[in-house]
Amino acid sequence: VQLQASGGGLVQAGGSLRLSCAASRNILAANVMGWYRQAPGKQRELVATITKSGVTNYSDSVKGRFTVSRDIAKDTVYLQMNSLKPDDTAVYYCNAKLTFSNYWGQGTLVTVSS
Repeated sequence: VQLQASGGGLVQAGGSLRLSCAASRNILAANVMGWYRQAPGKQRELVATITKSGVTNYSDSVKGRFTVSRDIAKDTVYLQMNSLKPDDTAVYYCNAKLTFSNYWGQGTLVTVSS
């Protein structure tokens, strides 16, 4: 599975961005699809996930501000990010977890200025 993430950029605090993750195959082949992020000098952390059945999960730091969704017909997963904070600055990665394998996209940089 190839994952192509896009939509990152520079935004002021309080602004919004929408990230997209286009998959090379049916996203329902994955048990879970999700977004992770890695800030400079920090470990990669989970941001949000969506299961095959559509159940979503969020880290406490983004709950209420970010929304993960999908368009099955387009094999694309989205991350709508609102009320962005400088602490949200990171490279955001798309992930697909299949039963016996795990795939990562190339990452897209989100920079939030104060």
